[in-house]
Amino acid sequence: MFNSQSVCKFIALSVSLLVFAGNALAEEPDWSDYRAVLAHVKPGTKNGVKLALVDYPGIKANGSLDKTYQTVSAFDPKLLHGRDEQLAFYINAYNILALKTVADHWPVDSIKDVGSLFSPVWDKPAGELGGKTVSLGEVEHKILRPMGEPRIHLAIVCASVSCPDLRDEPYTAAKLSAQLDEQAKRFLENTGKGLIVDKDKIRVSQIFDWFEQDFAAGGGVDAFIKHYRPDLPDLKFKTNIDYDWSVNGSR
Repeated sequence: MFNSQSVCKFIALSVSLLVFAGNALAEEPDWSDYRAVLAHVKPGTKNGVKLALVDYPGIKANGSLDKTYQTVSAFDPKLLHGRDEQLAFYINAYNILALKTVADHWPVDSIKDVGSLFSPVWDKPAGELGGKTVSLGEVEHKILRPMGEPRIHLAIVCASVSCPDLRDEPYTAAKLSAQLDEQAKRFLENTGKGLIVDKDKIRVSQIFDWFEQDFAAGGGVDAFIKHYRPDLPDLKFKTNIDYDWSVNGSR
């Protein structure tokens, strides 16, 4: 018969095996090629705004973007384990598809030029994920936003000057929360597109107007901004910084 010590050891071993099995199911893509793409993203200025500029001709010519797209399109999202892995994967996927959209049509002045008034770029096929053709709009509105994480709006990059900057590393589940916090802080410290303090008001990006409902669960836009910018004076927020849709790269 088992004594109490043996039973405890058996239970501990069983729990360890279950944890190991759960971790074994968790799998994120190898983002090595994406890191090679991000090496072509450098700090710069465009239209008076400081941002991360993308060398679109470079990532198109050296094949790094094609390899990255092949990796993300071939990966089975069913292998993802848990919300953080899913969020990290689809944030990266959105950014990769946005880069691909611009690179495939380079040179363009704006990602919006890929579409038209009656057929906007957000609704056009951008690539394949999980064996299904998707648009940028589908990834953003049908996959990412329903996950209930408002910080995605400071991480997904629609290849434009006024968008949040591309991060210099892929998003991963292990570091996701810290990465998203840093993205929010960086964006709200950028006076060219994130937040501007005037004498009688604080002007913020229109992103906070377009997706206001996504910030409601955490206390609203004002509470979100003040969390990352506790130094701000007690003034009214206005979402009226002009949005510059110029492409986040140079010819």
